[in-house]
Amino acid sequence: MPSAKTATLTFRIDPDVKEALRTAAQLERRSLANMIDVMVLEYCQRHDIHVPSSNAPSSEGLQARPE
Repeated sequence: MPSAKTATLTFRIDPDVKEALRTAAQLERRSLANMIDVMVLEYCQRHDIHVPSSNAPSSEGLQARPE
């Protein structure tokens, strides 16, 4: 089965926010890119934004958090 294609996203971020992201990724043993994927998917889940499963990264272990 062919692997899913990925898209490149380039953006600027405040250095302090990047360091916080790096810390969060390390705590969860994820890469920065995977941490961003997870954070975006969690946001979409909480706000009822549909993400097609064929294009979404693995969301294994993601659960909606109570607000």
